[in-house]
Amino acid sequence: MNYRKLTPSMSLLLAFEASARHQSFTRAAEELSLTQSAVSRQVQTLEAMLGVPLFLREGKRIVPTDAGRAYMTELSAALTSIRNATLQVLSSGSRGTHLRVATLPTFGAKWLLPRLHRLYRAHADLQIDLHSRIEEVDFSTEPLDAAIVVGDGRWPDVAAHRLYAEQLVLIGSPGAFAAKSKPRRGTRSRTQARGDTLRPTLGMLEGLTLLRVSSFPDAWREWCAHFGLAPHALRLGPSFELTSHLIQAVMAGIGVGLVPRMLVEDELNDGRLCSPFAPVPSSRSYYFVYPERIRHDAALTAFREWLLQELAASQ
Repeated sequence: MNYRKLTPSMSLLLAFEASARHQSFTRAAEELSLTQSAVSRQVQTLEAMLGVPLFLREGKRIVPTDAGRAYMTELSAALTSIRNATLQVLSSGSRGTHLRVATLPTFGAKWLLPRLHRLYRAHADLQIDLHSRIEEVDFSTEPLDAAIVVGDGRWPDVAAHRLYAEQLVLIGSPGAFAAKSKPRRGTRSRTQARGDTLRPTLGMLEGLTLLRVSSFPDAWREWCAHFGLAPHALRLGPSFELTSHLIQAVMAGIGVGLVPRMLVEDELNDGRLCSPFAPVPSSRSYYFVYPERIRHDAALTAFREWLLQELAASQ
């Protein structure tokens, strides 16, 4: 057996894997920064080398053959192992002092960054590279060491530390709820800043624009369920990709919204935002996650311990 035939070049394998994953030479070419014709030629070269058709061509659409699907399954696992090994080598030179952390954008801006100076005061040699992520983090393909994410805590092949059980608070601009809740004169900022025990009704929400965060479509349903309200009776308004954008829209008087309480503490305390209702527990929590393989890394350990201490002190 010719061993060269058993070990095609990486460029051929990457072209095939990306094409099979996207079922498109064009999208594979965009991912690999090549032309569509170059990717197509590389796949044809691989098919000629193997003596087996890997795709059925149906106009502009390509569909893996049975052999192509089987090859893709085995090849994906091998490429993932290669990428993981490469990530470990790339990061080995800076292990112990350097950490690449992904964080939710609003959590990073509103909670993490204002406190990060205390981490550097305690660990002057530590370097934290922060990356914003809304979507799920994949440690097998991204050059990241850890992430702060929100969810239910069930992620495969990662260590997860629960940081904060999310509490949703309904926020509005000053005066947004005045006609609905009729607070006593002179008591608005004090009682609404800390969260009153007033029980909401559908009538209190009538006429208000209910803003949403696209990554948490069930927020209003959960909030209504907590108070025994019928969510189908609500007319939902615009959605925002970032929680920070929703907060800005609320402060601008565009509508009212549900956000994690910890992200609007300052605005509630200084009166820029108000809330007549008590916070409601959501089904989600914030977690600090990372691959098991770096659990004992010195930089990771320092950041994890500091993060957990800061969260404990702020609750």
